[in-house]
Amino acid sequence: DFDPLTRQEDKMGKVIRGQRKGKGTVFTSHTRLRKGPVKLRKLDFAEKNGYIKGAVKEILHEPGRGAPLMKVQFQNAYRYKRDTELMVAVEGLSDASFIYCGAKAQLAVGNVLPLKSIPEGCIVANIEARPGDRGSLARCSGDYAVVVTHDEDKGTTKLRLPSGGKKTVKSVCRAVVGIVAGGGRTHKPLLN
Repeated sequence: DFDPLTRQEDKMGKVIRGQRKGKGTVFTSHTRLRKGPVKLRKLDFAEKNGYIKGAVKEILHEPGRGAPLMKVQFQNAYRYKRDTELMVAVEGLSDASFIYCGAKAQLAVGNVLPLKSIPEGCIVANIEARPGDRGSLARCSGDYAVVVTHDEDKGTTKLRLPSGGKKTVKSVCRAVVGIVAGGGRTHKPLLN
């Protein structure tokens, strides 16, 4: 229904938070001190068929995020340079740790493996919902998901998420072994 006075169409529905942020007023998010997009490595030949070693250069805090981040440096496989990735830090890593990413990496805390290489009952974090999306599940501080079962015929893996819900994803999706660092953040009371 078109209103000639306001020259706007009368649309039903609620303006959701993401839309309010985009308009640009008091609702915009404070992004000045953000460190950058937090993702796993881009899925490449090395990760699909072998593994690649990365060095944790530093552990960072990002305002507005409970979980610490880590800067990981990898040797570029195609050019003489190093690639730096920003990832969610898992408990047990420090700067000067080494992590390994790929299908043939060992099952150790901080390593990034496809779910099919991770045994049932193992605790994982920063999991891809779709292959190659670079991590979207269980990324908050202290969060983890549990690998429940593998269905090798369908090529899927069932996970128990931090919410308690179960989710089935493809077994080629990658995950970080371990629990996201910064757990227990909510135990300390916020004083006013």
